[in-house]
Amino acid sequence: MGDILITDDERDIRELISDILKDEGFTTRLAANADQCMAEIAKDKPALMILDIWLKDSHMDGIDILKSVKRDHPEIPIVIISGHGNIEIAVAAIKQGAYDFIEKPFNIDQLMVVIRRAMETSRLRRENQELKRGDAPSTEMLGDSAAFRSLKSQLDKVTRSNGRVMLTGAAGAGKEIAARYIHAQSNRADAPFVTVASAAIEPERMEEVLFGRESPERGIEKGLLEQANGGIIYFDEIADMPLGTQSKILRVLVDQQFTRAGGAGKVQVDLRVISSTTRDLSGLIQTGAFRQELYHRLNVVPIHVPSLDERREDIPLLAEHFIAQLNRSQGLPLRKLADDARAMLQTMNWPGNVRQLKNVVERVLILGETSDSISARELPASDEPQSDEGRVVLGGALATLPLREARELFEREYLLTQINRFGGNISRTASFVGMERSALHRKLKSLGVTTANKAGGRVAFVEED
Repeated sequence: MGDILITDDERDIRELISDILKDEGFTTRLAANADQCMAEIAKDKPALMILDIWLKDSHMDGIDILKSVKRDHPEIPIVIISGHGNIEIAVAAIKQGAYDFIEKPFNIDQLMVVIRRAMETSRLRRENQELKRGDAPSTEMLGDSAAFRSLKSQLDKVTRSNGRVMLTGAAGAGKEIAARYIHAQSNRADAPFVTVASAAIEPERMEEVLFGRESPERGIEKGLLEQANGGIIYFDEIADMPLGTQSKILRVLVDQQFTRAGGAGKVQVDLRVISSTTRDLSGLIQTGAFRQELYHRLNVVPIHVPSLDERREDIPLLAEHFIAQLNRSQGLPLRKLADDARAMLQTMNWPGNVRQLKNVVERVLILGETSDSISARELPASDEPQSDEGRVVLGGALATLPLREARELFEREYLLTQINRFGGNISRTASFVGMERSALHRKLKSLGVTTANKAGGRVAFVEED
């Protein structure tokens, strides 16, 4: 949820507020005077401040602190409290940027209502700024296939805990979207989500980027771990993290603290960790390229994110989503998918997965025709060459086979493609290819094609002899 900084010169009051907030699931920090308050803000920005107007033995009162914080950190919501409140003080506080003013003795329910509203307002303001910049990341999960429903069910379960999650799957399958979905649905949704792009950071700078640094010239520069405090740190492609850094991250996971580069003091953090990889970490452990203990720390809840090949039923839905999205963001034409285009998209190869699908849709909308519907002929050419008349031109080994063997090979590949297109549903496949279901079963048996569960859905494959 993010932490709340409570500043009040009366110990009983600040501890009472802290206990109430902790019961509601918040984390808190306490300050008895202006110096402690400003030191806590310099150490780490709070998600919200509760600030007393009158502070004994302080060189700044609450209004002075309010002005300073709103000048340097205008995004922090501040709730003013005072036992000597009057309308003039309340108006002055609001004018200086306070979210609200509560008079002591306060009502607990009233206090919680104000705090929740302040946190929600801050979150909405942040999201609105992101939307205006066009960089608000998507957390929308789309799909209806069995593989997708299995994934979503697992993600929904882990949102209710703080367990570490390891997301595996092919490049472009949507692992970061899955990680952001966990964040958006969790009790840390109002706190930061920080991505560590392990492959994009130079190895010699990795520790400085993660842990931050201290120097007399530039003071404290917070690293990504501090920036994610209270929220989620997402290690994208964790396998690309240098071995030396792996051991230090392991220590952070154990102690929830670290030391900045050039610093001496320990920095405490409250983090939930999600990581992802496209590689076989067990193989990297065998070669010494990845620490086994770190793997076991990160792999508490392993979740496989299926590729498009494992959820072909969802391809038309995803394509239509991208069409609508690109229409809103870029003003590209809002076109429908013709039936032949839907079928072709479901049978194409997608090594780049969802990312590649979005690129293809964008290309078609930019370079395609002006009709209301996208047809199959506008999509990228398949691997199978065609003549000018649209006839399939035989190539490779198929052209060298006798008719019976070539027909058997074609039928096997054709039916494999159609079954996987329909998520392993034999009834829908039979209807599309124009066969009775019993006849299709016999044909599949003769061709050595079978179906089995994989990644939460059914897929077809050729039985090995």
